[in-house]
Amino acid sequence: MAGSLAPLALKLATQGPVRTLPIFPRLIRLLFNHTYILQTTKAVYIWEHPYYPQIYIPASEFTKHAHKALKISHGDEIKTDDGKPVAQYWNLSVGDRTIDKAIAFSDTLSGKAKDLAGLVKVDFESVDQWFEEDTPIFVHAKDPFKRIEILSSTRHIVVRVGGQKVAETGFAMHLYETGLPTRFYMPLTSIDASVLRPSSTTTKCPYKGTAKYYNVDLGNGKVFEDVVWYYDAPLLESATIVGLCCFYNEKVEIELDGEKLESPVTHFSGKKPGEKPSI
Repeated sequence: MAGSLAPLALKLATQGPVRTLPIFPRLIRLLFNHTYILQTTKAVYIWEHPYYPQIYIPASEFTKHAHKALKISHGDEIKTDDGKPVAQYWNLSVGDRTIDKAIAFSDTLSGKAKDLAGLVKVDFESVDQWFEEDTPIFVHAKDPFKRIEILSSTRHIVVRVGGQKVAETGFAMHLYETGLPTRFYMPLTSIDASVLRPSSTTTKCPYKGTAKYYNVDLGNGKVFEDVVWYYDAPLLESATIVGLCCFYNEKVEIELDGEKLESPVTHFSGKKPGEKPSI
């Protein structure tokens, strides 16, 4: 388990992160094994990949502001091929539970990796709950450079899957999310019910909530898995898309006011829903 962080540490220590941004004065709290093991205003957003940030914490904060129940033990060093140490594993223990997916970056990092010097990455999913101030962080930290805007529209939309028309509507909610194509959320009744098959897939979005999916079965042996999704209980900021359905622009053909839209290429292209971006 812990060894899976080594490639990430080596990549960041040699190539540097995509972007960094101090979170101050926002308070970050970590809950683990019924204990708030740390709270800090010194955390930093680190973009390991371009899509959203992770939260890193200065190693000094673990000595200044950690809960007395937290026990820290240091493990193996992570070294480059020429033997230079760039990070070290940490084990964070409270009672009978331990987080073994944490790494502390060397204080001596320089060049492209200088912003990582002295920071600790604690695997997001290893913590029971992260908080920004007193608000739980859902799925992962939000990108402060990303926003979502949802606009109602009566423009005409036609959706084809595998060349077959499966949806048509004169009403949709257009969702604009920074860095992604416009998503068209339409009533379920505007989709041909005969091709929809409920999927067991679910995914989570920090802006919209938990999504459920449909497969599209064209009845000719062609099944397009998880190309339609919807939120039956979206988060407050995306409440206006409740119960509406959306197709992956990357995986279907969408026609807007008689004009076929270009099929975009995003990190969702060729991936299953919920598959994490590669570093």
